[in-house]
Amino acid sequence: MTQYKNNFKLESKMAKAKRSKSILTDKSFEFLRNYINNPSPVGFETSGQKLWLEYIKNYVDTNFTDAYGTAVGVIKPSETFKVVIEAHADEISWFVNYITPEGFIYLKRNGGVDHQIAPSQRVLIHGKKGEVKAVFGWPAIHTRLNNADNKETQPKVDNLFLDCGARTKKEVEDIGVHVGAVVTYENGFEELAYDNFIGRAFDNRIGGFMIAEVTRLLKENKKKLPFGLYVVNAVQEEIGLRGAEMIARRIKPDIAIITDVTHDSTTPMINKLTQGECSCGKGPALTYGPAVHNKLLDLVQKVAEKNKIPVQLSTVSRSTGTDTDSFAYANDGCPSVLISIPLRYMHTTVEMLNRNDIEDTIKLMYETLLSLSPKTNLSYF
Repeated sequence: MTQYKNNFKLESKMAKAKRSKSILTDKSFEFLRNYINNPSPVGFETSGQKLWLEYIKNYVDTNFTDAYGTAVGVIKPSETFKVVIEAHADEISWFVNYITPEGFIYLKRNGGVDHQIAPSQRVLIHGKKGEVKAVFGWPAIHTRLNNADNKETQPKVDNLFLDCGARTKKEVEDIGVHVGAVVTYENGFEELAYDNFIGRAFDNRIGGFMIAEVTRLLKENKKKLPFGLYVVNAVQEEIGLRGAEMIARRIKPDIAIITDVTHDSTTPMINKLTQGECSCGKGPALTYGPAVHNKLLDLVQKVAEKNKIPVQLSTVSRSTGTDTDSFAYANDGCPSVLISIPLRYMHTTVEMLNRNDIEDTIKLMYETLLSLSPKTNLSYF
């Protein structure tokens, strides 16, 4: 690939040979970079959805959006049997909540953003006059040890603040910052050694990228599906699976294949006894749980085995915590399966995943679609 750069001489010949057979293209990577670098906070996903729709429009027959911004590409919309492949488009962020007379900006969470990673981070405030650069200010270590118990002050939502360079509340407001403005981290897509990528919001815009690539492969390989395929990029997953809940009722699919991220449990400070064992670079993870349809899961496992796609296994005790739950329990019930990609450092600015897992997840969804038909028997009885 002419645009793919890797300056690490330690890379093995085997890894280079594998990349030469990649299903991803230069155009794919250009889209991935732009899509990851583009802010798409919960409730404000429009700009990211426009990028996504622009990319997939040549690979689908039609597309539509709903009232809150979920975007859907459709192949063969006239078919009565409907299959969904789905990801969510939103990223965790912050809201401007209070501006002090001195121009400091205090915040509220918008989704499950991690307050402990905030100090010294650079951010963008999306105000009425455009993006405003700011930083999470944090006192120097010399000044944080003056408490009576001699313990360092820890970051909390109520002591974190932004400094945008303004020195009064009026100066803050004059540059377009207002209560309710959304705030995202500035960090973007980067490539590391051994085919690892980092960025903010891989959870779960990597899913949006992968389902888009599935549509590209179907189009370029001239595959004709015996059902209507609905490629769904849902909004507002991070605050309760709300976008999936709305769109599932509208589409009323017969089968749903959901993709999201899951934890790489091989990093320090994660307990495998509770999280299970999962590792970046060893393939997508398939989940067992009440919302996951067992016969559909078995079909996906057989597809993986047939096509020599490595997979890992995980479990959930109640809900999956993903859009799988919304699709599974919508309408009269929809057989649903969850295909997750392993991710390190979830909900931080340096979420990390592996290129091989991206490709294997795309292949697994693609091959699963080719194995389905309206006659696929998913009845338990």
